[in-house]
Amino acid sequence: MLMHLDRPHAKAGGFSEILADTGPAYFANGLIGFIFAATGPVAIILSAGMGGGLTQAELASWVFGVFFINGLITIVLSWRYRMPLGFAWTIPGTVLVGQALHHLSIAEVVGAYYATSLVIMLMGATGWVKRLMALLPMPIVMGMVAGVFLRFGLDLVRAVHSDAFIGVPMVAAFILLSAIPSWGRRFPPVIGALVAGALGIAVSGRFHPETLGTFTIAHPVIQAPVFSVAALVELVVPLAITVLVVQNGQGVAVLRTGKHEPPVNTIAFMSGVGAMLSALVGAVSSCLTGPTNALLISSGELHRHYTAALAFGLLGVLFGIFAPTFTGLMLATPKEYIMVLGGLAMLRVLQGSFISSFGAGKFTLGALISLLVTVADISLLNIGAAFWGLVAGFVVSSMMEQHDFAELAAKA
Repeated sequence: MLMHLDRPHAKAGGFSEILADTGPAYFANGLIGFIFAATGPVAIILSAGMGGGLTQAELASWVFGVFFINGLITIVLSWRYRMPLGFAWTIPGTVLVGQALHHLSIAEVVGAYYATSLVIMLMGATGWVKRLMALLPMPIVMGMVAGVFLRFGLDLVRAVHSDAFIGVPMVAAFILLSAIPSWGRRFPPVIGALVAGALGIAVSGRFHPETLGTFTIAHPVIQAPVFSVAALVELVVPLAITVLVVQNGQGVAVLRTGKHEPPVNTIAFMSGVGAMLSALVGAVSSCLTGPTNALLISSGELHRHYTAALAFGLLGVLFGIFAPTFTGLMLATPKEYIMVLGGLAMLRVLQGSFISSFGAGKFTLGALISLLVTVADISLLNIGAAFWGLVAGFVVSSMMEQHDFAELAAKA
């Protein structure tokens, strides 16, 4: 089975070679990729987890898992394959889990994590992942993803309305840095929004230090799984699809655009390994991240890009070790701050989801049905709306868009 994993094309370098390939520009790319992951995406975790009723200790454990474990995977694979392979966590999966926590326990969600990890490892080890990516109608899948993400866009608008003193400066800083590319390259828009919001909180005197603990090292919360049919049906298929197709597909496409040849089967297999290890501490599944890898290869020589990933992975490991401190710091701020930061971080992703759903002109009705059923957020048989969105989209499209399915089958 493991024979389907991809063999490295280059010999792994020693410490002296890594040191020779490392430079300020590559460390800077790794640092920017880390800062991106440690701001908006972390706010998404906190927003989803708080909405699902998780405790601060459980949230800190989640943050520890996604940074520490994926940081280690990034270091090992980037060193072994001598190319940037930056691993993080599935943002669509995070939002999906946040919705599921409204009616499922964290133990049931963890049980679904373990099942998902086995599915992902199997797909990677057997090489089936390439076939899956070729056969799935992406517009329908992305319709479900857009429906899941839409809540963050709506929460952004509501947070700006309810706390304009914090929200307006954050949005203004994000728009200004996005509108002037030369500024945005030096100071990423999400970072600008984070700083603007922090200044607003400081001026208004609404920082609540009583929720912030001391500078502490992580003590992960080991979560015992409960395997329930409702959680398995609701989460396993959507989580596996978002990891293998949506997230890994995006990461692979980014690296190929940068003239790298990423090991698709190995990436899938290690995503499953990461998902299993993350499940131990209640963290969502691992994946090859698209935006971060785009930052890692944004400049420099092709054969030295892997050192940017090593820097990103090392910073992630360190961040994970001190996860309780950083989690407490974020939770000490007004909830509108996290809502705006998470919403701004999701804007481009939400935009891309709609473009993928309706921009190609294929499976558009199925994508629309998938979006509507997911946004309606109505559970059936104690199974969440995201699963039923996929089911409804596929059923309607198979009946009314048969030509699109025929074209897809012919290409596959």
